[in-house]
Amino acid sequence: MGRKRPFLRESSPVDVAAGLVGLLAGLAVGPLADRLATNAPLHEPFLKSVSRSSRLFLVTLGTALLAGACGLVYGFTLEALIAVLFCWVLVIVTRTDLEHRLIPDKIVLPAGGAILALRTIDDPSFEWVLSALGAGLVLFVIVLAYPKGLGMGDVKLSALLGAGLGVAVIPAMFVGFFAAFLPAALLLVRHGKEARKQAIPLGPFLALGGVVALFWGDAILDWYKQLSL
Repeated sequence: MGRKRPFLRESSPVDVAAGLVGLLAGLAVGPLADRLATNAPLHEPFLKSVSRSSRLFLVTLGTALLAGACGLVYGFTLEALIAVLFCWVLVIVTRTDLEHRLIPDKIVLPAGGAILALRTIDDPSFEWVLSALGAGLVLFVIVLAYPKGLGMGDVKLSALLGAGLGVAVIPAMFVGFFAAFLPAALLLVRHGKEARKQAIPLGPFLALGGVVALFWGDAILDWYKQLSL
C-alpha cells in the first residue's frame, strides 16, 4: 500500500483519539450499514425498520471495531477515511453474501469508484487502478472456469479489493481463497460428492482477506520477498 503502518506499534495520543472517533463513528454507522444490507428504507424512523437481531449487533460490532482499528493505525488522515470506508463495505458485503448469497452492485460499484478515486488522490499512482483491474480479471477467469460456484459479484468485489489495497490485494486473495478452502474441504470430507451441491459464498472470505491485507498486507509481502532472496 506504499505507507507502512505496523498494526502492533506504539500509538500516539492522536492515534488513540482517532481510534476512539472511529469506534464511535462505527457504532453510529452500524445500523445504517445493516439497513443497506437488508435493503430496508433509510428514511424510516430508526426503531421502526431496524431489526434488533443478533445480526444487527454483529454488523455494528464489525463497523465499530474496524473503524476504531483504522483510526488507531492511520490516525486523522485521508488514508484512515479510505480504510474505514473499505472496511464498512466489506462488513455489508459479508452480511448480504452470507444471508442472501448476493453481493449488491448498488454497494460495491459506487464504493469501489469512491475508494479508487480517494486512493489516487491520496497517493497518485497507477497501482490502484491496475490492481483493481488485475484482481477483477483473475476472478473473472475463475468465474468462466467455474460458473456454478462463483458469480460476477465476486469479480466486482475483488476489483474493489484491488482498488483499496493496491499490490497488497495479492495476499488478500491468497488469504481469502485459503480461508474458503477450509470449510469446502470439510464439507467434501463429510458429505463426499454431495458437497458439490452446497455452495459456499466466497464474499465473506474475500472480505476477511481484505481486512488482513489492509493491516498486514505490506508485512506479508515483505516477508515473502525476504524468503525469495
